[in-house]
Order: sequence, then C-alpha cells, then structure tokens
Amino acid sequence: MSMENLPEDGEAVMSGKAFYMPYGNTQIQDKTSYLVTKRFLDMLLSFVGLIVLLPLFIVVGVLIKLEDPKGSVFFKQTRVGKNEKLFNMYKFRSMVSNAEELKKDLMELNEVSGAMFKIKNDPRITKIGSFLRKTSIDEIPQLWNVLVGDMTLVGPRPPLPSEVEQYSDYDKQRLIVTPGCTGYWQVSARNSVGFEEMVQMDLKYIHVRNTWLDLKIIMKTGIKMLFSKDAY
Repeated sequence: MSMENLPEDGEAVMSGKAFYMPYGNTQIQDKTSYLVTKRFLDMLLSFVGLIVLLPLFIVVGVLIKLEDPKGSVFFKQTRVGKNEKLFNMYKFRSMVSNAEELKKDLMELNEVSGAMFKIKNDPRITKIGSFLRKTSIDEIPQLWNVLVGDMTLVGPRPPLPSEVEQYSDYDKQRLIVTPGCTGYWQVSARNSVGFEEMVQMDLKYIHVRNTWLDLKIIMKTGIKMLFSKDAY
C-alpha cells in the first residue's frame, strides 16, 4: 500500500488512500467550539439511536440466545480509553461463550500485524455473530458508551490493555483523545491495513479533526455497514 501525505482538509479520508505523517508530540489544539459540538452530537445521536434501535436490540438478543443459550446477550470487555483510562466497552456477543479462553490457542493464526488480533475465519464466531460482524450491528451497544462519555462517535478505536502493553511511546499518541465507535481507518480500509498504518491514520485524524470531517466519517460508516466486504 502506498504512503502519501493527506491533505489538511481531510479529503483523503473519503477516498480510502493511505499516507504517512510522522508526529512527534502529543500537543493538540482543538477549538472549544469543536469539542462542545462533538459532545453535543455524541449525546444527541447516541440517545436517539438507542431509542430508535430498541426493537433491533430485542430481536438480536433473542437470536443470540437461541443459538447459544449459555452466554449473555452482551459482551463486556475492558478497553483502554483517553489517557490510558480503563473502561468497560459493550458489544452484542458474536462469539461462543468461552471465546476468551480459546484465544490463546489461536494467537499463531493472527492475520493482522502489530498489537492487534484478527482472524478472518475465526472459529469462535457464531452464525448470528458472523452476520452481526459483517454488518457491524455487534458494535451498536457502544452507543451507551458514547452516551455516558467513555467513547465518542468518531475517534481511534479503543485497544485492549494487552495490546497497549506492546505499544511504543509513538503508538500511545492515539490514546490522547477519547476513543470512538468509528474512525479514519475504518472508513478508509477497515481490516485491510496493518497496525502501523492504522496508527498513522489515527494520528492524522487527531491532528486534523473537525465537525465536518466527523460528519463525513459517520456518513461513510453508514455506507460501509451496508456494503462493506472487509469486516470480520
């Protein structure tokens, strides 16, 4: 994948291009108006989303239980948020109930470079879970995380504590802002990039983010949820 600088207006986010930007400090200067607007949109859209999608929560919950009655409907996992603060992130459960116990036996099959773990044909994923992941419906419970302020709609994805243990100081720069449900690399390349490229995309977003860019990423995410073939 080629590397090139991204225009400051963020247009390349919508084109799916890769780039390289060597940031060396963690100083960002977001305008107060942007941060206030971002939080307002987070609260408004997450609240409305939770209300409107309540019937979907019920249907998905029933389907999860029908396939695997042993586990819970929701999957709670400790993630690393802004300034390395830990919080519980929620998803619809898309794997068998003992998925975390089986993970150690699958590490050698990891298909993503760096401090991430992804397997395209992960044997732990249930049938309904496969559908939830391909459509990103499994991520919808994170609207609650957004509502309470642990996450934002657009930002770097929150990593696992075990992943952060492998981070360099450079990589940790992606933790200086609130993590998001969707972001730069999800709408540009999703699972088709490695860890290093993901970090580059996240850092670029942190330094050029604005309300219009956030709205474009949200709209592009909606399209990806309907038509993407990269999710797993």
